[in-house]
Amino acid sequence: MPFNRPLPDSDSRSNRSTGIDAIVKAETGIQIALILPSSVVVCWLIGAWADRHFHQTWISIVGVVFGAISGLVYIIQYVIRADRQDRNETAALNKGKDSSD
Repeated sequence: MPFNRPLPDSDSRSNRSTGIDAIVKAETGIQIALILPSSVVVCWLIGAWADRHFHQTWISIVGVVFGAISGLVYIIQYVIRADRQDRNETAALNKGKDSSD
């Protein structure tokens, strides 16, 4: 029996949707890159305000540490959520291809 190449999927993505996917992935990378520094700066500013208000010197340091930890926690949660979503999409695509065979 000769080998025949299978027909390409009619559900394959067009070039335009691939371009949009690239933009979405770039936006995700930018979001991840900006979360940590922005959380540190915001918590540092709140800590500096609290230092002046309560006449202390240590609260801004705690603010920086808290901002770094909260930013890292958010980034880790975001990456885990994105990985889980990618795995679910891949599993759905593979399931759809298996059922069409």
